[in-house]
Amino acid sequence: MNVTVVWAAPGVQDVVPVTLPTDATVADAVVRSGLVERYALDSSRLAFAVFGSRTPGEAALVDGDRVEITRPLVADPQ
Repeated sequence: MNVTVVWAAPGVQDVVPVTLPTDATVADAVVRSGLVERYALDSSRLAFAVFGSRTPGEAALVDGDRVEITRPLVADPQ
C-alpha cells in the first residue's frame, strides 16, 4: 500500500511517499516516513489526521491515504 506523510510548519513543507504492508497504521506510516527524527519533533505533543480529519495513531490506513502530522496550536483560533 502507498500513502503520503506530510509535515508542515512555518517555512517548511515536507511530503514523503511511503510504502507499507496492507495492515499498517497511521503510526507505522509516521515512523517509516522519518519526519519525526528529521525535524526533531516531540512525538508526545503530536497528533495525526488523514485528509484533514483527526485520526488516532492506531487507525488503519488504506492505499492512497494522506497522513498529516499536526502540532499544537500556538494561539487560540477564536
